[in-house]
Amino acid sequence: MLETPWDVIIRPVITEKSVAGAAASKYTFRVHPSANKIQVRSAIERIYSVRVAKVNTMRVAGKPRRRGGRVRPGRTAEWKKAIVTLAEGHKIEIFGSGE
Repeated sequence: MLETPWDVIIRPVITEKSVAGAAASKYTFRVHPSANKIQVRSAIERIYSVRVAKVNTMRVAGKPRRRGGRVRPGRTAEWKKAIVTLAEGHKIEIFGSGE
């Protein structure tokens, strides 16, 4: 099912709030819906070669949206995100050199 770290971590979430959190060594990732905290910790440590201090996970509910020019109901997908706090002195270069 989730055999490699790349199966667990889908992509980093890059928003204003997540970029501000990176200053405090907190990074946000979109993760597989069935991944648990232990799998997320292991995947981040293997992919980025850093030490993880803490992992918080949460499910993000889908929001109602309108589709097309007419009012046709629809929803965005539900997904799971993980906020990973790194140990002191560790850093991940997700946002490029623009930081």
